[in-house]
Amino acid sequence: MNTNIKRFGLSSLAVAVLSGLAGVQATAQEADEAAAIEEVVVKVSRLKGTASAVIEERKNQAFVADILGAEQISRTGDSDAAAALRRVTGLTLVDGKFIYVRGLGERYSSTTLNGASVPSPDPTRTVIPLDLFPSSIIESLSVQKSYSPSMQAHFGGGNVDIRLKSIPSQLVFNIAGNIGGNTDNSSNGLTYEGGGDDWYGIDDGTREAPAALRQLWSNFDALGELSQADNRAIAADLYKDYDPQSEDPDPDVGLDLTLGNRFDAGDFRYGFLTALSYDNEWQVSEEYEGQDFVLRPDGSFDLVRGFDDVVSTEHSVKWSGMFNFGIEYLRDHKLDFSSIILHDTKDQIKDKLGNTNNVLLSDGLRVRDAEVTYEERELIVNQLRGTHTFPELNFLGIDWMYSDSRSNRYAPGNISTRYILADENEDGVFDLENESSLRNATTASRYTFQNLDDDAENVFVNVSLPLTFDTTEVELKAGANYIEKTRQAFARRIDVNTLAFNGLDLSGFEMNEILTDDVVLNQPLNGTEQIIRDTSVAGDDYLSAQKIDAYYFEADVFFDNTWRLSGGVRWEDFRQVVAPLDPATGQFDLPAEPTVEDLAALAFQEDDVFGALALTYILDETMQFRASYGETTIRPDIREVAPATYIDPLTEFPIGGTPSVRSTKVKNYDLRWEWYLDTGENLSVGLFYKDMTDPIESVQSPAQDGPPLIRIANAEEGEVYGVEVEFMKDFAFIHNLWGDFMGGIGNDIFLSGNVTLSDSEIQIDTQKVVEQTGVSTSITNPTRRMTGHSEYVVNLNLGYDHPNGNHTVNLAYNVFGERIIIPGIDDKDDSYEQPFHSLDLVYTFYPTFSTQLKFKVQNLLDEEKEIEFDNTLLRSETRGIGFDVQFKWEFD
Repeated sequence: MNTNIKRFGLSSLAVAVLSGLAGVQATAQEADEAAAIEEVVVKVSRLKGTASAVIEERKNQAFVADILGAEQISRTGDSDAAAALRRVTGLTLVDGKFIYVRGLGERYSSTTLNGASVPSPDPTRTVIPLDLFPSSIIESLSVQKSYSPSMQAHFGGGNVDIRLKSIPSQLVFNIAGNIGGNTDNSSNGLTYEGGGDDWYGIDDGTREAPAALRQLWSNFDALGELSQADNRAIAADLYKDYDPQSEDPDPDVGLDLTLGNRFDAGDFRYGFLTALSYDNEWQVSEEYEGQDFVLRPDGSFDLVRGFDDVVSTEHSVKWSGMFNFGIEYLRDHKLDFSSIILHDTKDQIKDKLGNTNNVLLSDGLRVRDAEVTYEERELIVNQLRGTHTFPELNFLGIDWMYSDSRSNRYAPGNISTRYILADENEDGVFDLENESSLRNATTASRYTFQNLDDDAENVFVNVSLPLTFDTTEVELKAGANYIEKTRQAFARRIDVNTLAFNGLDLSGFEMNEILTDDVVLNQPLNGTEQIIRDTSVAGDDYLSAQKIDAYYFEADVFFDNTWRLSGGVRWEDFRQVVAPLDPATGQFDLPAEPTVEDLAALAFQEDDVFGALALTYILDETMQFRASYGETTIRPDIREVAPATYIDPLTEFPIGGTPSVRSTKVKNYDLRWEWYLDTGENLSVGLFYKDMTDPIESVQSPAQDGPPLIRIANAEEGEVYGVEVEFMKDFAFIHNLWGDFMGGIGNDIFLSGNVTLSDSEIQIDTQKVVEQTGVSTSITNPTRRMTGHSEYVVNLNLGYDHPNGNHTVNLAYNVFGERIIIPGIDDKDDSYEQPFHSLDLVYTFYPTFSTQLKFKVQNLLDEEKEIEFDNTLLRSETRGIGFDVQFKWEFD
């Protein structure tokens, strides 16, 4: 909608700061503003974007939204979308990948790419892990916190739209390289013999299952039915050189390349943009992993099962490629094609010392687990979109998109091997080399091989018609959205059975040296015992499909440049089916003669109408008030209704799906006051409230051995409410008060930030949870805060821009309040992730107009990640202080 809001002047600092904090590219529908942007780029030079355009976009939003621009991401030094989004008001980051909006878990948020739905390569969640998106390809991140009918009805905390960079206004050719490291990486690093292509995040076949084993799976032949000789041959072919070796990590390195241009040809304009990115990083950590505890008479807890000495080294390789091509005709018609590939590899090795219920320190025994986790995640997206304006039809507008995307998670050869340490000389020291033996058990070592394929197609079209009646402006909008997703999950577990060997000496600390090929092929066996066993279970493999058909209508009415009323309705038909497969046959895991109830348990269908209404009152050109209401739903993730167990990457606890989980109904209320000063400074205060029926939550079930089992279930009701404050203030008043005495420094300093204070509460009926999950549990707190909710989130950015434009400094602080990660049972309190005080410093030096040198230090306070219950440590992980130096060259 074109509004008549008055424009206002901006101080030079505000132009620089606001350009940096919220630089946004105008869309094709805003052609006039785009022209204005190009003019300001000439004036502001290095900081690409316009403060006025940013302010206009925020003010002109009918529904509450926060926007994070490419320059803000650059200024705070965040390397990917996940890290950048924690700077947004009310957002917190979990596991370095997932965003919690207004204290609601990742299942209560949604993510789109250029407005389109795309699949997730994470097997534990259908939401996209946002660390996949490097900041170098991001134009802006939009977080809409109040619901509008043009969005999907799956809406709780908010929707994150990742807007990729598109066609530039002029020639762009940038090269940037960086090198860095971490204070924790200077010692205690671990490695193992991997593949020859690990440097670019691709397994060369070293870790994959042997060809004979893959052939068995393909033919659905049982491993247990092979002869001992054939079983031996496959066991010998399994890659076993996963033993941890001490080695200091290499430095972190990265490279970014961007090339693009735009050309004019009469009434046509066309252009392209291509971007490549590569990052190779290492992280050494010391960890603590508690699993079960016993209560002492004094009320404290002792660890009885878990690992109190863990050394971990994670090697991550990320690379991406993006290509965009666009063509315009008279600025009324525009076609854009974009193709993007994102690849992320995690290669982690852990050496863990601890005890179990049967292996006790009091008996002079310890367990040692050597674990390797290797996974490749990949997302490929192709999008074709069009934007059309018809001046002859009263500026009727049509925009549409076709998006075809697929994701894959490939995890070959993950392995966990257990050793028993015995303090034979009773000196109180466990000698890893001389007092160690491979565990004698049916599962001395376990391999897992996993593959996950997701495909998604999204087609949508929107039509808008602006109308003008004297002092009233109206815009009518309507559209349709069609989404189809399919998922195919494959998982196999292969256990190494050392009980099969007759008279084998298992002494040693390296499996590859104990179970040599000669031992595997020639050592006598006990009876008919086999060395490797397939312990896969039904549900490890599954197929799923999801389809959404949606139609909406919106009206946006602007009265006398003072009142704005926006609202509409959306009808959405949602269908989903999740079918577990029997790995032994490849057939659906159903009874021989399934009943209607058996089949109905696999499917989920609902259709409903969802409405929203927003009212804005514009007091004057600097101040406005907003109010909105919307009705939405939260549907369970695919894995949450699949009858199978998976491992949560944050806690490493197993999570069991519950097919009978119901959707959550949400009523969303928002109030907001916004004040924009004529200097570019601003202040906003917002209130929000969410009323939920059947909120989806996590509960804990008792476990016999190993980590506890987490189940998905419905609470009865829940609510979330809070206040958000956001501001930007320069320090020009210092110069105004003291003049030249302060050297004019106040003109060059600004402080921006946001604070969110909120609370939540859910009511759980324990008996209904037992009936729904089929697992008995004794929930400690049936009334509690929601899982993942933080009562406060604080972001502060203190910045300095030197008057000559050659130096900028930014100090960024982020902290969230403690949040429940694991709900408590059996009178143990809930387990809370503790506040993490993140303090990052970024200094940028511009030697010339076209070059940039950036020095970044992250986690200056050397904080650790910790999870506690009842003042007892459950989990901890050191993160160290990260540092990075980047040099960037922009060729004109």
